[in-house]
Amino acid sequence: MRVRVYVDGFNLYYRGLRGTNFKWLNLATLASELLDPNDTLEAIRYFTADVSPKSGDPDAPTRQQAYYRALRTIDNLTIHRGNFLPKTKTRPLLGQEKSFVIIHDTEEKGSDVNLASYLLMDGFKDLYDAALVVSQDTDLLEPMRMVKEELGKTVGLIWIDEKTKPGKKHKRVTDFVRYANRSILKKSQFSNPLFGSGGEKIEKPTSW
Repeated sequence: MRVRVYVDGFNLYYRGLRGTNFKWLNLATLASELLDPNDTLEAIRYFTADVSPKSGDPDAPTRQQAYYRALRTIDNLTIHRGNFLPKTKTRPLLGQEKSFVIIHDTEEKGSDVNLASYLLMDGFKDLYDAALVVSQDTDLLEPMRMVKEELGKTVGLIWIDEKTKPGKKHKRVTDFVRYANRSILKKSQFSNPLFGSGGEKIEKPTSW
């Protein structure tokens, strides 16, 4: 089957990679580990947003840009960016619910909508036989259902959180689930260093 992979970058990071040594993840290798031998990996779409320096973590954008450079060594991968929106929020203090503080916050916007849009558009254009979705975001259940039931395509889900299992809703809108356990994540890392176009040397951030 012709397969296209749709990756929710932040969902992947926070549900599967945060706190591990596997952040230098080669998405093409990961997909190949989880696909059947007769499947053909046509393309990977990676959905994310550019992070901004946070208190105590000013190097976050630098690490992200290094990972972008690594991803761009994959020939059939495209990066689709949403946005981070800064805002202030008022929240009660724990145990002092009548006392409030105003905090700075950021909200990632656009990745799930962009993923759903390309998932549907590519299906309508018959660019794949099977779509493999890397996300546990329930907001994607309806577009996944439409791809399966209305377009007649195969929909697979890569489950990335070892602490939980897919629920009935996820299983209902997918044809199969593959599990990206730690053993597979470990085998799916980029080499360090790796070399991009023109011999550019790309190294995994040391603080990861």
